Amino acid sequence: MPGTSRMPVSLRNSLNVKKGSSSSQLLSLNIDLFRNIIFFLFLLRWTRKGLLKLKGRGVFGTILDAYISIRRTLYGYFLRAPGVRSQVQKQVNEAITKLQGKLVPSGPGVTKYVNLPKDGWTEEAVLKELEALATMDHTRWEDGYVSGAVYHGGDSLMKLQTEAFGKFTVANPIHPDVFPGVRKMEAEIVAMVLAMFNAPPGAAGVTTSGGTESILMACLSARQKAYAERGVTEPEMILPDTAHTAFRKAGEYFGIKIHLVSCPAPSYQVHIPSVSRLINSNTVLLVGSAPNFPHGIIDDISALSRLALKRNIPLHVDCCLGSFLVPFLDKAGFETELFDFRLKGVTSISCDTHKYGFAPKGNSTVLYRTSALRTYQYFISPDWSGGVYASPSIAGSRPGALIAGCWASLMNVGETGYIEACHTIVGAAKKIIGAIQENPGLNSDLQIMGRPLVSVVAFTSKTLNTYDIADAMSAKGWHLNALQSPPAIHVAVTLPIAKVWEKLVADLEAVVEAEKEKERVRVAEGKGAKGKAMGDSAALYGVAGSLPNKSVVVDLAAGFLDTLYKV
Repeated sequence: MPGTSRMPVSLRNSLNVKKGSSSSQLLSLNIDLFRNIIFFLFLLRWTRKGLLKLKGRGVFGTILDAYISIRRTLYGYFLRAPGVRSQVQKQVNEAITKLQGKLVPSGPGVTKYVNLPKDGWTEEAVLKELEALATMDHTRWEDGYVSGAVYHGGDSLMKLQTEAFGKFTVANPIHPDVFPGVRKMEAEIVAMVLAMFNAPPGAAGVTTSGGTESILMACLSARQKAYAERGVTEPEMILPDTAHTAFRKAGEYFGIKIHLVSCPAPSYQVHIPSVSRLINSNTVLLVGSAPNFPHGIIDDISALSRLALKRNIPLHVDCCLGSFLVPFLDKAGFETELFDFRLKGVTSISCDTHKYGFAPKGNSTVLYRTSALRTYQYFISPDWSGGVYASPSIAGSRPGALIAGCWASLMNVGETGYIEACHTIVGAAKKIIGAIQENPGLNSDLQIMGRPLVSVVAFTSKTLNTYDIADAMSAKGWHLNALQSPPAIHVAVTLPIAKVWEKLVADLEAVVEAEKEKERVRVAEGKGAKGKAMGDSAALYGVAGSLPNKSVVVDLAAGFLDTLYKV
């Protein structure tokens, strides 16, 4: 066109290439920048985790944790090796088959019901079969031969509970307008237990199906509180390694990282400085026991309370086992320690009414210093097509009959009754401790663990195999609890055991003497430990406890759970 100049084609193409090249270089730079940012954030995240690990565990503790982790992993690979895996699985299957033979009835005289009867049985037929089931061969808890397990309040209380069951068989607290009596009883149960633990005004709580649910709810509440108030998305909690395993279950269920703190001898209380070092910005809960299950030791709750207040972190006290004993220790004339809401740092407590409260199994409570803390465990769904749904804990429908049985138990026993029970049960525990410490036939071989103040007595032996003692006591009809890390045995004293504690001590003395004689014979014959057969406890805890990888134990435990549902 006249009067216009055209850019040469070659120049125009060259500029387009340069533009394209610039865009490509810019895109490449952006990708590199994005990649570097991601790498930096990754590095920052794991550097922070590493520093927190060093702060919490120290250099030697971190190295030890790494060594244990590597050893566990390598041993896991070894167990999965083709030749080893088949042998391990064979032994696991043999152990599970042996277990099934003990637990699952079989034989020509056993009738199994796997389908509904064509026609319903008569009442008389059902009652007859129920009587047969109730009298199946079992460890005699009625005679006081079982540690814990059955927290019996007496035959008359059991009859009263049965009456309460009958009146509220169909009751369900999820419908408070349909069953107002159950709502009233549940509220009163919570109020009574709160008062027992010296709760301040404004405190709150709920009933649950047992100690595990109470602990789960306390952990969930702490997690939700930290998320709502501090934006914590990687929650952690710190607990004694003797704390109930329900806390570990809560960690697995709710995605809370668990830090275990040792409870070293001679006190077997949680090591407070270690707890303090592990606290960081992700910590949502501290835990103490009053008392713990393994050794019956009350942690230093006062020190934990001061730490919780200083670092502004909730503190949960697990009093499921102590339940209706620990609050009455002083009134029953025994030594006690502060552990409840009188300590300002204690924000929640779990208490099983179905243990030493003598309520029917399936009853517990979780208590909070404020009602605001309780709301963090609520589940509310406002937009469900079935209507607005709200539940205070894990369960939706709940058995009102159990609540009625619990309420009837608390009202029937009363404070005086619980003080008397505390005097009897804790008194028997102290007599067992005294017998072991003062009896020449026992004190040279058995050692009481720590300073138990409540109903659990744990002992170990440095001269004999503790698990052989456990198996020998089982052979005499006793059902005691074998412990691990370290090997030990514990007795959770109940009212039935309190009646036969002298028989327990006498059998224990006989077993210790018999085990000493066996040891003398083995030494004389030059056989040593290799020449003896293993009992059930020694096989499970002695061998499994020495394995760096517990997958075999997990398989055995899973097989046990499967066995529970075999007809």
